[in-house]
Amino acid sequence: MTTHAGGCRCGAIRFEAKAEPIHISYCHCGDCRRASGAPVSAFVGFRADDVAFSGEAASTYGAAPITRSFCGRCGSPIAYADDRLAGQIYMMLGAMDAPEHYPPRVHGYVREQLAFFHIDDGLPRMETITVPRSQGAQL
Repeated sequence: MTTHAGGCRCGAIRFEAKAEPIHISYCHCGDCRRASGAPVSAFVGFRADDVAFSGEAASTYGAAPITRSFCGRCGSPIAYADDRLAGQIYMMLGAMDAPEHYPPRVHGYVREQLAFFHIDDGLPRMETITVPRSQGAQL
């Protein structure tokens, strides 16, 4: 069984997933840009039950239905969870120990992509979400 591990910059928070990722994507939305401080974010999604955290507890913020976590010591973004995606957690690609092992498979929220930022990788490009939310949920 493969273990997928990561953590924050200072090492106060660590995590491991004992199952394969369920989703890997880029997100170009303004909310993810602000949360990461980068022109695009990338995420590795797992079933929440397959992820175990160790070390310090992450700090959280956000407005329902989104909760984002980060290290309260070094400020590194760790993950986000969406109430409409029950049982799933999306780790920041940059928090993974070996991010090169998780090439994104799709671009999300390209309608909000910065005009000067282009990744010409041939991946599918979604105008909005890349993972369907529960019935009736909208972003």
